[in-house]
Amino acid sequence: MEFAMGAMGSLLPKLGELLDKEYKLQKSMDKDFRYLQRELQSMHAALSEVAGVPREQLQQQDRLWASDVRELSHDIEDVVDSVLLCIEGPESELAANPECFKGLMVKMISLLKKCKARHQISTAMKDIKDQVHEVASRDGRYRAPLSVVANPTAATGATTTVDPLLIALYGDQRRIVGIDDAKNDILKKLSDGDDVSNQHLKILSIVVFGGLGKTTLTKAVYDELRGQFSHMAFVTVSRNPDVKKVMRDLLYELDNERYKKLDGAILLDERQLIDQLRESLQTKRYFIVVDDLWDVKAWEKISYALVDNNNGSRIITTTRNLEVSNACCTSNNDLVYNMKPLSDANSQILFYKRIFGNETGCPQELVQVSRDILKKCGGVPLAIITIASHLAGDHEIKPKDQWNTLLTSIGRGLTRGGGVEEMRRILSLSYYDLHYGLKNCLLYLSIFPEDSEICKYRLIRRWIAEGFLQGENNKTRMFDLGESYFNMLINRSMVEPVDIDVQGRPRACRVHDMMLDLICDLSSEENFVTILDVIEGNTPLRRNARRMSLQKSMEKRTATRLASTSMSHVRSFTIFSPAADQILSLSRFRVLRVLDLEGCRLRGSHPLYLRQVGNLLFLRYLGLRDTSSHGLPMEIGKLQFLQTLDLGNTCAQLPSSVVWLEHLIFLYISPGIQLPLGLRNLTSLEELTGLSLGCYCADIVKELGHLTNLRVLEICWGGSKEKKEDQALVESLCNLRKLQSLEIGSNGEHVYLSRDWVPPPDLRSLRLRGWLQTLPTWFGSSSLPLLSYLHMNVREVWLEDIQTLGMLPALRFVFLKADVDPATEQCDVEKFVLSTDAFPCARECFFLNVTMVPSNFPRGALPMVRSLRFDFRVLDIINGGFDLSMGNLPSLEDVYIDYARKGTTSATRKQAHDMLSRALKEHPNRPTFHNSSHFSEEGQVSGGGPGPSITSSTQQEIMSLASTRATRSCKPPSPLLFPTTLPASRH
Repeated sequence: MEFAMGAMGSLLPKLGELLDKEYKLQKSMDKDFRYLQRELQSMHAALSEVAGVPREQLQQQDRLWASDVRELSHDIEDVVDSVLLCIEGPESELAANPECFKGLMVKMISLLKKCKARHQISTAMKDIKDQVHEVASRDGRYRAPLSVVANPTAATGATTTVDPLLIALYGDQRRIVGIDDAKNDILKKLSDGDDVSNQHLKILSIVVFGGLGKTTLTKAVYDELRGQFSHMAFVTVSRNPDVKKVMRDLLYELDNERYKKLDGAILLDERQLIDQLRESLQTKRYFIVVDDLWDVKAWEKISYALVDNNNGSRIITTTRNLEVSNACCTSNNDLVYNMKPLSDANSQILFYKRIFGNETGCPQELVQVSRDILKKCGGVPLAIITIASHLAGDHEIKPKDQWNTLLTSIGRGLTRGGGVEEMRRILSLSYYDLHYGLKNCLLYLSIFPEDSEICKYRLIRRWIAEGFLQGENNKTRMFDLGESYFNMLINRSMVEPVDIDVQGRPRACRVHDMMLDLICDLSSEENFVTILDVIEGNTPLRRNARRMSLQKSMEKRTATRLASTSMSHVRSFTIFSPAADQILSLSRFRVLRVLDLEGCRLRGSHPLYLRQVGNLLFLRYLGLRDTSSHGLPMEIGKLQFLQTLDLGNTCAQLPSSVVWLEHLIFLYISPGIQLPLGLRNLTSLEELTGLSLGCYCADIVKELGHLTNLRVLEICWGGSKEKKEDQALVESLCNLRKLQSLEIGSNGEHVYLSRDWVPPPDLRSLRLRGWLQTLPTWFGSSSLPLLSYLHMNVREVWLEDIQTLGMLPALRFVFLKADVDPATEQCDVEKFVLSTDAFPCARECFFLNVTMVPSNFPRGALPMVRSLRFDFRVLDIINGGFDLSMGNLPSLEDVYIDYARKGTTSATRKQAHDMLSRALKEHPNRPTFHNSSHFSEEGQVSGGGPGPSITSSTQQEIMSLASTRATRSCKPPSPLLFPTTLPASRH
């Protein structure tokens, strides 16, 4: 029920800010706001108690009361925002100049409007006070003051079902399908390295989201190893663990005779139980399963008792949370095992056996629909068994039309009843373990269509606009909090990571269909999100819909009724491209915070709607990426709350009033669009991409230096024949000391950063796409301690430059292109020799026109590199004495070699290729060998084929919470000015 708290999280801080500052509120209004603050603080405290109880376990009266408070909080926030607009609302430049007669008239009109607005706000405040009083008194009229008592019927259910954990532990093992490969894999990992000299304790942790069968798999492994260990134990921790009970259970199972009578053990405290366990295990070879861990603290306490006695003991833990799994595995002998869904074949076997009794009994008419259902299940055994049980209900197979109905329902609200409800309950366990803010962030994903790849940065910006990320006044830290929330959802297996960058960070996520079902149901039940295209024509629309998502075309009856439905309470409106033709008039919205039209091609009359954007005074997020819009109204300058303006890949022209948006944090435009003068006013700006600069906009170049809060900057620099404009750019960049990511796309020969620029201390990503004559003097480990991504073109590359790059301590990706001597078709770096400690953290290294020499890779260099590209002279290979020393690169997976072709023939090149292939086959990893002679500068194959792909990352690397962000958009900028980068790049 946490999301029933509505806008409470963002409302209380706003009220506090409003009252703390010396606003010139009317005396009665000030008194009213203080009354609201006190009432809402009390409601918030009561809701916090309700928050931790699953909705189905609450009494009906509590549900109704929480729903009323949620709606009330939204209404109050609208009034508070109206006050803030009224007090701090923008005035035009004319109104700001009282000496101008026309400006004075405008200011007088503005004051009159404010007086009228204050009168309207005062009236609204009276209504709000009446509602607060009514909600409070109604709750008291029908029962005693709120006390959270779980609904006993809902808690226990009308009928008692068998605990799924018990089914997994004691069910018929012969009916288990599809775990043999995983079981054998785990058994092999547990036994690898076993010999007389290595008997250290080994821990394996299985991590996967709920419902995939990790307990079943673990029990199968446990049974397989029974008899190989003198002492064994299988204990379950659960969501709200009693660690003392877990330890007592361990004592009982490990030493049954000694602890048969547990009376004495019950009296022991945690320290005494740990001592008893350590004593009991000191000389034993044991195998322990710690099942269903939920948090690190519980594991830490249990782990104190599990001694490593050098007897070859083994421990398996299972969890839904990768953070917990990583905490379990802290030594080189430990392993994190990411459990995979069932294969298509095993999914079908399990499905058919449950319904038809055998794996070949499916009638032909049900084959296709069964395949479609299984595709929706995604290999999740719990989902497959649950849905199969529903279709085989009452020992009678349902007719085909009911199969089709079920197929349609999966993905947008699972059919209720029977085992489906059990599956929902199990999936809900992970949901109810989240805290309030994270629950809102998860439910918000129901806005996006099924199977969407949801861009992380788009999502976080929207979370900020919605007010979900509270507790941080600093917007930078708020964005970091949002990224942390995103990672938490992945760690807890609530969403799947997508598009992993070279840093090991996902750029996007996808929601599993089963989880999407759950969050869509929860969102609908509590009026959190309304998905318009799933509403049937005869279904009534909610009166106070707060967030609307239009994903596909609506039914005609729904569209007709929607045309007459009030939009006065809608705070978020998202349209996806299939429904672009059904966009609603923006004039119908009053309190909209988020307007996202990304991907909707606004042609014909659609741009007319954008003229009304300037009236959406509460707007925080305006997403017009890929909309082909051609203009924004001058009135956009009135949007004083606006935080995000995304015009990427559009032809939108910016009005001069855009520089009035003093609270703008994220601004994304397309290269070629000119910013008006006054850029220096956007002092809150943290991310700016697509900015085109050159000698024709010298004033903008100077103004750029005033944006001292910038963390991400991408510009296209035209340069000039004279260096003064380049120097002006350097001077501006020198002021941007908070930069973490800098990209300069240049159509000119040089970007003059080599002389005076001092890199900001937190720089993580640097892309210089113009040509530098030499490596800048400021390059080095002391000036770039956090740099992890580097892309640059340098005319003259020397051996010392390679050594300098190799010493950058945090560098994970490097793309270095040297100039080529037309006579020799190679660069001047004749001896590319690495030191033993070069590139300690690099995963991907691409050196273009940089020629290696034989025996180039000493042991210790490039220890983590997975993809490597370099030049090699054909004659060096075929003349003998060839030794690449590739065996010294333990992580190598892909090799791209460019041949210096001067003075060679196709036959000698083929001979060299064969020799290299044989050499790489001797590498333990058997890396893939790519002949990249035909690769273009950016790693793309000529003709548009795929370039070198990012190699697979372990989930541990994916989840490393690196503090940098190499991108803010999941879509590339214009290819005309920013060429497509290697797959490891930001986009």
